[in-house]
Amino acid sequence: MYSTDRTKAWDHPPTRRAWVMHMAMNVVGLVGWPAGWVILLGVSMHAPSWAVWLFMPFFLYGFYRFCNQLTYFRWAGRMRRVLREYPWQSLERVPSGLGKHPAAQDDDMWFEFRNPDVPEERIPLVFLRHQRSYWWLRRMDGPRAKSRRRAQIEPLWFAGDPRFLAVVAAPTRNGETPKRLHLLYQRSVFDSGRTHQVWDADIFDSERARRAGATYVAGVSHPHV
Repeated sequence: MYSTDRTKAWDHPPTRRAWVMHMAMNVVGLVGWPAGWVILLGVSMHAPSWAVWLFMPFFLYGFYRFCNQLTYFRWAGRMRRVLREYPWQSLERVPSGLGKHPAAQDDDMWFEFRNPDVPEERIPLVFLRHQRSYWWLRRMDGPRAKSRRRAQIEPLWFAGDPRFLAVVAAPTRNGETPKRLHLLYQRSVFDSGRTHQVWDADIFDSERARRAGATYVAGVSHPHV
């Protein structure tokens, strides 16, 4: 696998290519949903009136997906900031689950990482954003995860700080390139209404998380994210 000796994950050319591919998929989705909407609208104009009602669910869902797709770009930007601040780590046998983690506020699938400052302490990062998470769901611990699928996310690529936010990725077959980039974060770093769990983070760690895009960390507010 790619050496973790580099200062930042963004210094790794295959990582930048993986992020560009992620952005390309965002653009395809942004164009594809309205294109499908327009095509079906054209078809419905030459079809019997009852056909319009058959297409109506797609019209509504397509509009929803287009609006939702617009938000992907902001999250891709946040992902880039994390990659520009933290190095990649290669992690073996990362604990994961599909039910609620005892130490997590949210109930969803999660990875569990060591606290950088207290190795014996484990910190969960929950998949709070579900977009493109189904692929991960099928490969994490649980009845749907078989050994062959689980092997596709080991070793896990990890860049970040589990006390705040991080990017995870699966390895390609040669292990030298990340794929399926996904942003994980503690809800409190973007939501001022949530109580922030300090997890023994010092000022340096908090400031680094702020540079990586966290809005609220250890009392530091940075609203322009």
